[in-house]
Amino acid sequence: MCGILAVFGCIDNSQAKRSRIIELSRRLRHRGPDWSGLHCHEDCYIAHQRLAIVDPTSGDQPLYNKDKTVVVSVNGEIYNHKQLREKLSSHQFRTGSDCEVIPHLYEEYGEDFVDMLDGMFSFVLLDTRDKSFIAARDAIGITPLYMGWGLDGSIWFASEMKALSDDCERFISFPPGHIYSSKQGQLRRWYNPSWYSEHIPSTPYDPIVLREAFEDSVVKRLMTDVPFGVLLSGGLDSSLVAAVACRHLADSEAARQWGSQLHTFCIGLKGSPDLKAAREVADYLGTRHHEFHFSVQEGIDALEEVIYHIETYDVTTVRASTPMFLMSRKIKSLGVKMVLSGEGSDEIFGGYLYFHKAPNKKEFHEETCRKIKALHLYDCLRANKSTSAWGVEARVPFLDKEFINMAMSIDPEWKMIRSDLGRIEKWVLRNAFDDDQKPYLPKHILYRQKEQFSDGVGYSWIDGLKDHANKQVTDAMLMNGSFVYPENTPTTKEGYYYRTVFEKFFPKNAARSTVPGGPSVACSTAKAVEWDVAWSKNLDPSGRAALGVHAAAYKEDVDTKYANTMNRSPKS
Repeated sequence: MCGILAVFGCIDNSQAKRSRIIELSRRLRHRGPDWSGLHCHEDCYIAHQRLAIVDPTSGDQPLYNKDKTVVVSVNGEIYNHKQLREKLSSHQFRTGSDCEVIPHLYEEYGEDFVDMLDGMFSFVLLDTRDKSFIAARDAIGITPLYMGWGLDGSIWFASEMKALSDDCERFISFPPGHIYSSKQGQLRRWYNPSWYSEHIPSTPYDPIVLREAFEDSVVKRLMTDVPFGVLLSGGLDSSLVAAVACRHLADSEAARQWGSQLHTFCIGLKGSPDLKAAREVADYLGTRHHEFHFSVQEGIDALEEVIYHIETYDVTTVRASTPMFLMSRKIKSLGVKMVLSGEGSDEIFGGYLYFHKAPNKKEFHEETCRKIKALHLYDCLRANKSTSAWGVEARVPFLDKEFINMAMSIDPEWKMIRSDLGRIEKWVLRNAFDDDQKPYLPKHILYRQKEQFSDGVGYSWIDGLKDHANKQVTDAMLMNGSFVYPENTPTTKEGYYYRTVFEKFFPKNAARSTVPGGPSVACSTAKAVEWDVAWSKNLDPSGRAALGVHAAAYKEDVDTKYANTMNRSPKS
């Protein structure tokens, strides 16, 4: 991942302003420690902090077209850049960077080229000929982007909120699948797949088509000129990523540079479910496995730094980001700069345990659509910012644009959890890779129950966080929470504690408005809480809150009472 910062229409274009832009861009250097770049054109500034993954020697940014009239700063990877270069045979390229196709595509096709890109990306492009500019974000929001407005009429874009929050009066999370055009003066959605309307699809389930689509997605993400590996929790999703990568690594260009043995990484409290399962999968696949441990206290000690980097106070995200943040530091110390990860599968296939209670295929499908649309606020944010904090790039094969379109076209009746037919959560995915002739994974791993990352690293992790928050936040503080935090009022002491840390770093109203709210059980949307009356009494995002579903669910008589205490609202 890289860090981008762009400012257009500054009244002040003095040396002092240039120095200020450089200072703000430095706040993103953790994302791109390999090189810094800055292009100034009158009252426009485009800065870049580079993490070199493809063409490390010559792909520094900003990047340009042939005569340097078009300038672009990009955060991301364009997996189909070689095919796009063939379409641009008359253009002259300076580097081997995958992102260099963007200024040339703009030159050739104007502003309507974004849907041609296959990858994860956020970019800002300036056409110096008329001082027009565009900004765009990938379909799902795998890479972060924020947009802000200064009191002087300037418009800002940055990879992280911390680079613009001090200098902008208002700022927002740039919506995924959108482009901003200065010529039109507004945002418009460029990503318009059929599933976005939430109409119920009817395509029959074909396990071979599903399997081949996912394998293609993993293979294209092996594009790298630096050492890489796979984040392996031992759950279904990360295990499938590792299994497919192992099968195809030997034939990739990456293997010729870095060898054909895949590196895998896992973190957890000693004795955690993930560590045991990941070790078993790694042994089965023959990977070079790296197992990291952390203590509850080490995680608690890192919380403030984690919240600063991930820029959210969402409880689920903080819980899961902390071990991922600690693991990324260890990974970077080994010289690895890119990892594959399993985010997105649960949203596409209804893998969270609360989907067991979906009343029908219509509500099941609509919930998956809502979950995918919100990924940029949760799992994508976590995966990107937790790893980028240490200069590591996370790639997510399940969120491949073509794979999502195919998987979301399947009749959701096939995705429904049907115990009478032996179908557990994500059965369509498990079944697609259930190959007796050439097994991808051991059967018990292939059919392991869903375990959320914050649970799988060790159940005492969440319990420890709650205990720590109980010591930091008094009953009176929580009771008066609606007066202190009238927007997105915390309903638990844990949520209140995270909010106080967030507000210390990001005190503006605009900052807190970038974080979603609402009731949730086991990572559900607020709408899905309605599926079970009992859930409204046990609103916790842990998978163990799926009472009657998770094998290690909270005990209703103890934990529901605790949840009710923590979720009470102050009396008016």
